[in-house]
Amino acid sequence: MSVATAPDPYVQDGPYAWFRLAISILLSTLGGAGMWAVVVVLPAVQTDFGIDRAGASLPYTATMLGFAAGNYLLGRFVDRFGIVPPVIGSAVALSAGFALAALSTDVWMFSLAQGVLVGLGTAATFGPLIADVSHWFLKRRGLAVACAACGNYLAGVLWPTFIQWSLATTDWRETYLMIAAICIVTMVPLALILRRRPPESALSAAPSARAFGDQTTGLSPAALQWLLVLAGLACCVAMSMPQVHIVAYCVDLGFGVAPGADMIALMTGAGVISRLASGFVADKIGGVKTLLIGSVLQCAALFLYIPFDGLASLYLVSLIFGLAQGGIVPSYAVIVREYLPAREAGQRVGLVIMSTILGMALGGWLSGLIYDLTGSYDAAFLNGIAWNFLNMAVMIFILFSGRRRRTSIAAG
Repeated sequence: MSVATAPDPYVQDGPYAWFRLAISILLSTLGGAGMWAVVVVLPAVQTDFGIDRAGASLPYTATMLGFAAGNYLLGRFVDRFGIVPPVIGSAVALSAGFALAALSTDVWMFSLAQGVLVGLGTAATFGPLIADVSHWFLKRRGLAVACAACGNYLAGVLWPTFIQWSLATTDWRETYLMIAAICIVTMVPLALILRRRPPESALSAAPSARAFGDQTTGLSPAALQWLLVLAGLACCVAMSMPQVHIVAYCVDLGFGVAPGADMIALMTGAGVISRLASGFVADKIGGVKTLLIGSVLQCAALFLYIPFDGLASLYLVSLIFGLAQGGIVPSYAVIVREYLPAREAGQRVGLVIMSTILGMALGGWLSGLIYDLTGSYDAAFLNGIAWNFLNMAVMIFILFSGRRRRTSIAAG
């Protein structure tokens, strides 16, 4: 009589994969401190260093540049050595960065610590971690990627609350030292839990020259990669308009700062729902179609901002915008895993994520420039809509390239 063997818990979509996803979300939430801390302490840093608001914004810009570069550079490292060394390095970099920033004597030293150490450290817990999670799932890859990407938004709930509490009892420097200690103490043990490498089957080489992953396309890997970079840049130039300028927009309309801050929180909370929903949808219809749906909805929400500028309507439109845009960025990781070689997932996901971050930075600056030139945000919203159409055009092109490829194969 044969004895039934127990199922392997370490296969894709198995129990260990879901446990690993939970650890990854926790790491992303902890590592996300680098994205949010500098925003919350900005007024205190400005007062401490005796600088203007533009000078106080420099550390945030440096952080975003480090974050953008780190997603690509560390993604390449993950492809070669796995996720554990980058995440441990992230914990060390974050801890050292926050400590050095706390000891800074001027804004330049503070910006250097934020950009080189904090920005790069935060990067390891976003794109590279998402790429690693994608190897452990097949049937539920879209949902898993979306869940991993939610850690960044959850950090936006956890860390500002903690920092505001800390600032009420101490100063920003001691708060930064506490964050430094939390990162090194919690992230290193969590990283060591992820030592197991993905199943070899998940890292199998890509198929023939014009068929990648689970999908086929008439595009070369390089062409598809750079189309995704262009799309990521375009969608996030559009996305940045409300996210970066909604507070200033509310002030211009006479509503004050508080409603604008509430709208950012509303966008972020709705974004978590959007990311999870997009993951379910991507598992059914694929990443390209899911991203196209999100882009169409984001474009519609941007249109709604122009005629509806009452306080209640702005809250509603911001909710719609959050529900539309939250699932866009994770969809890029799903597309990479559907079309491109698994062994290059880290660097390819990282490159696209880098383009989305640069898109946020470019879009925030462009919107401010357009406002300065026109005295209104209406033209800035229209600029975002134009970039959004570019993103949609790229997705449609990729879809039809795949259809042409399948048609030519069938005809042959």
